[in-house]
Amino acid sequence: MRTLNLGILAHVDAGKTSLTERLLFAAGVIDEVGSVDEGSTQTDSLALERQRGITIKSAVVSFAIDDVTVNLIDTPGHPDFIAEVERALGVLDGAVLVVSAVEGVQAQTRVLMRTLQRLRIPTLIFVNKLDRAGARNDELVRSIGEKLTSAVLPMGSTSGLGTPGAGFTAYGRDDAGFTFAMVDLLAENDDQLLATYVENEKALSYDALRAKLAEQTQRALVHPVYFGSAITGAGTDELIAGIRELLPATEGDSDGPVVGSVFKVERGPAGEKIAFVRMFSGAIRTRDRLRFQGDQEAKVTAISVFDNGSTLTRTEVSAGQIGKLWGLTAIQIGDGIGAVSNGTGSGYFAPPTLETVIAPVRASDKGNLQVALSQLAEQDPLINLRQDDLRQETYVSLYGEVQKEVIQTTLAGDFGIDVTFRESTTICIERLNGTGAAAEFKRVDPNPFLATVGLRVEPAPVNSGVTFRLDVELGSMPYAFIKAVEETVRETLQQGLYGWQIPDCTVVMTHSGYNARQSHSHGVFDKSMSSTAGDFRLLTPLVLMDALKEAGTTVFEPMHRFQLEIPTDTTRAVLAALSRLRAIPQIPALAATTSVLEGDIPAAAVYKLEQQLPALTRGEGVLESAFDRYHPVTGSIPTRTRTDRDPLNRREYLLHVVRRV
Repeated sequence: MRTLNLGILAHVDAGKTSLTERLLFAAGVIDEVGSVDEGSTQTDSLALERQRGITIKSAVVSFAIDDVTVNLIDTPGHPDFIAEVERALGVLDGAVLVVSAVEGVQAQTRVLMRTLQRLRIPTLIFVNKLDRAGARNDELVRSIGEKLTSAVLPMGSTSGLGTPGAGFTAYGRDDAGFTFAMVDLLAENDDQLLATYVENEKALSYDALRAKLAEQTQRALVHPVYFGSAITGAGTDELIAGIRELLPATEGDSDGPVVGSVFKVERGPAGEKIAFVRMFSGAIRTRDRLRFQGDQEAKVTAISVFDNGSTLTRTEVSAGQIGKLWGLTAIQIGDGIGAVSNGTGSGYFAPPTLETVIAPVRASDKGNLQVALSQLAEQDPLINLRQDDLRQETYVSLYGEVQKEVIQTTLAGDFGIDVTFRESTTICIERLNGTGAAAEFKRVDPNPFLATVGLRVEPAPVNSGVTFRLDVELGSMPYAFIKAVEETVRETLQQGLYGWQIPDCTVVMTHSGYNARQSHSHGVFDKSMSSTAGDFRLLTPLVLMDALKEAGTTVFEPMHRFQLEIPTDTTRAVLAALSRLRAIPQIPALAATTSVLEGDIPAAAVYKLEQQLPALTRGEGVLESAFDRYHPVTGSIPTRTRTDRDPLNRREYLLHVVRRV
């Protein structure tokens, strides 16, 4: 049986979870369609999800369409939980992007579509809520073409828009206009098809065109558009038929080498770690020993597989399937399993742009809070715990304020720990201005360590990450010492000259030297005469910071792209507020009653704008925003709280080393 791993993605409140319920109902998995408002849906299982009516954690549920098993992954729509979406993208064969027929294309919709296109994930578009007042068809298709992608093909016609009887009728072989639209769109990617059609339009049968449509959809070149209502069920049968026909279901190679990817980790009732794995090749069986994280190895103690709306205990999970594995205590989200590292990847979306200090209400919970946060970080690595030892404070990274509520509720409900948060602050980054170099030589003052380290830092392209290269012979000293330098370089770059991370940088090791293992005559190993990895770990931050000082860095702040719909008579007041918030608006699109403002705004100012907007627009303003890029900070340069192990302050750093030794 073929398998399709399908993601449902959307902006919050577009009806994504309701569509999931409708698909499960149509497939016979559930007897009654659950309600998001009533908290009775199949995939929203957390208490806070049911209470707030939003999806927080990705959920997997399985159903069958004829000879295809669909593993459906319902992802969060709220921007605060974009990390959950990111982890799911790496395991998808195809996706359905849901757009509301009323609200239309929103900021998060654009972010999702850009990412789906960049990853070349085959995607169908489903326009939901046809039965809602204000639902649109032709106008919305034009908007999708302008804001998402021009390669769209409406797959049918609508009727009764904005009424409970709204419906969708799929086009067929007798619809000449649809056939022509299909040829027109497909020909943009197929010169031979165009030539054949020009020579003899009857030479291309309708079935042949549908096959070409499926081929180009599976190559993510075109995006068929369906319409309907998840609440009434209109259009969902046609969407199901489109999923089966147009998206790439495959039969995996169960006899091949074991290759899988972990995209989710959770804890069971007894605190045991459970890994969600997508199998790309081979099969995993109970009691198999698996390799992951390069050299980690552990034995699988139990397996369950998603099957027709439930999870069933099985002895194996094979290629194409999604399963849950027990026993892998050291497994992490993103790990590849088996012969080839094929993790879910990262960096599809921007990293969190906010951070806050979290503290227990009861001082006695301090130790328990660290344990609890470590477990939460297993499930969401992007909360990025950061400990300030000097001030005894713990920082967590956030995508938005709603995420605070989730962390607070989870800690209280699952761990019995009440916490408070400080006001969120923006996370900036640093980029190199140029090239810098520095070196410290053993037995040459002021170097107190038995190690020689020379480093050169160079700017690197945006989003290229940190690259470590050698300009010395690999055999010039033990590999363990070189590895210690590389690991310390990556750790030190978490705090640049102003305390912010340097995400993109090339570091070249230019000098190396060590004292070989020595001892006094007939004595044991003497650490005072011999270099250790510790010497290199302690010296590297000093050399790297000197190199960074020579290169210089610039602080960049995260910028959001925003769109505002406001009453036209409030435009002047809103523009004045945007100016105070350091926003850069474009020329407004003014209309008689409602006007649209677009532009860029610092991420730090988005929350303030949200708070001010109701008063500025009599409660009628609508704001959409999403991360767009990093931009150099103008004016006062923000600095981040540094630790007491700050290599920028050589004296304090060495005192800390002495105290630790």
